[in-house]
Amino acid sequence: MGDAEAMPQGYPSAAAAGTLPFVGRPGGRRIHSGVLSSPPAAMRLSKFHLATVKEVPADADVVSQRLMIRAGMIRKLAAGIYTWSPLGLRVLRKVEGIVREEMDRAGALELSMPSIQPKELWEETQRWAKFGGQLLKIRDRKDAEFCYGPTHEEVITDFARNELRSYKQLPINFYQIQTKFRDEIRPRFGVMRAREFLMKDAYSFHLDPECMAREYRNMYRAYARIFTRLGLRFRAVMADSGAIGGNASQEFHVLADSGEDAIAFSDGSDYAANLEKAEALAPEYPEPAFFDEMRKFATPTQTTCEDVAALKGVSLSETVKSVAVVGEQGFVLVLVRGDHSVNEVKLQKVDGLSEFRLAREDEILDYLGCQPGFIGPVNPRKKITIVVDRSVAVMPSMICGANEAPFHLENVKLGRDFQQDWVADVRSVVAGDPSPDGQGTLSIARGIEVGHVFQLGQKYAEALKATVLDANGKAAVMYMGCYGIGVSRIVAAAIEQNHDDNGIIWPDAMAPWRVAVCLINPKNDPKVAEAAESLYRDLAAEGVEVVLDDRGLRPGVMFADIELIGIPHRVVVSERGIAAGTFEYRARRAAEAEALTREQVFSRLGL
Repeated sequence: MGDAEAMPQGYPSAAAAGTLPFVGRPGGRRIHSGVLSSPPAAMRLSKFHLATVKEVPADADVVSQRLMIRAGMIRKLAAGIYTWSPLGLRVLRKVEGIVREEMDRAGALELSMPSIQPKELWEETQRWAKFGGQLLKIRDRKDAEFCYGPTHEEVITDFARNELRSYKQLPINFYQIQTKFRDEIRPRFGVMRAREFLMKDAYSFHLDPECMAREYRNMYRAYARIFTRLGLRFRAVMADSGAIGGNASQEFHVLADSGEDAIAFSDGSDYAANLEKAEALAPEYPEPAFFDEMRKFATPTQTTCEDVAALKGVSLSETVKSVAVVGEQGFVLVLVRGDHSVNEVKLQKVDGLSEFRLAREDEILDYLGCQPGFIGPVNPRKKITIVVDRSVAVMPSMICGANEAPFHLENVKLGRDFQQDWVADVRSVVAGDPSPDGQGTLSIARGIEVGHVFQLGQKYAEALKATVLDANGKAAVMYMGCYGIGVSRIVAAAIEQNHDDNGIIWPDAMAPWRVAVCLINPKNDPKVAEAAESLYRDLAAEGVEVVLDDRGLRPGVMFADIELIGIPHRVVVSERGIAAGTFEYRARRAAEAEALTREQVFSRLGL
């Protein structure tokens, strides 16, 4: 994350996170937390519900959704609501188990809170209306109002204010793994953006902000262990706190080209942030010797910055894009360079724009006197507020709309030809921007958010009057931390990162079974069935999660299923192999199979 001094308070540097790498990588043996667990399960596919399919619905538009449906892991019940099959549930429970072990190892205490929450709690925090349409509201037979919990800050804070009395009970961290519901406008990407999903949410309580920051770092390290154990390539990035609120937050992203989110990272340090948080610094321009007068020129068909730049034969960065919005205080024109885009989350932080919307065409005509496509900051019809991005503020001159169709203006100079009301960072960073920590330049990668840690501060404790008695016997409002992991989303994210044309490639820790033992023509030679049974039993006795494919399918069909569902290791027992004293072994990522002895197979599996 760069030097701790250069970061917002509470963000752990790489050093503060111990020896964990900033970028997580698979590797190493499984870590055990001391929690007793059941022996690994062995299974015969002839007794298991495995329902693979070749065709997928037309609305399955990402790899993970298509492969989860083809592998028979999930089945759609309604928009954004899925049934998890026995196969899918095995993977989901693997993820859940590692999350639970590491949360316990980090000292958190598991509980279970109701998924149905009363309206009155949400009114105390003023989120009943603010949370928006994602909050699924319901009424009981007495007409009392409730919601299906999308998150549990209200419920856990209510629990804490009734259970915690003294500072001696602090710090404490409660967590649960539970189904949540958020009524997404457009549920898509299968379980990646479902309405109903499985989540681990944890909440910690503290007497002071220093203690809160320590637990935040503890959870950061726990999350790094979780994603490392799951065998995922991930990155932790600074993030905006969004609707949850709080002072500091970081997201954990599984790196994948298909990721919904863009993250910016430096090539000269460990700085990384999502686009809502990554600061865009203003570039430096040489001061021109003189300034030409502003001039109007015709743009009969050119209504975009790209078209105008092409007409004039100049760089897109010499143009300015004008975006008209309406905020709490009226009509606002936002200016960003033509090669940049407005970042809505950043714009919401400008005074008077916390709940902005795009201006309608009639409003644009009323305030600017012109139709969209030719608008700009010079000589509007009515008084407007002008917000200028940092990069625009330092431009020696610019090309922008003339507020008169079909014309644009060149040689426009801020301060001479128009005045700004605000200068702010309101754009998304782009590749090649200088890193905000002063070290290197930024690159952009794609990621899938699977975890988020927050320092909430006293926001919810103050609203719900959650206090304890301090050492002097005085009531003190508690400080809180909040830590979420999308358990079901991790399954989809892992597939997006680990797949090929044949199907899923599970990391060992997430696979429904680690090894598949496949029989070829056992009816032709009883020794095939005997050898397969023996191998199957011995692997299970060694603690290996093993499945015996005894369905009697043709080799091609059988192997296609095993590859599709992503079993990391396949061992084939055949007449030819028995005659040679070998088994056909193939790792899921390997291009070719190998003939190995029994001892060699066990060695490959680390036994």
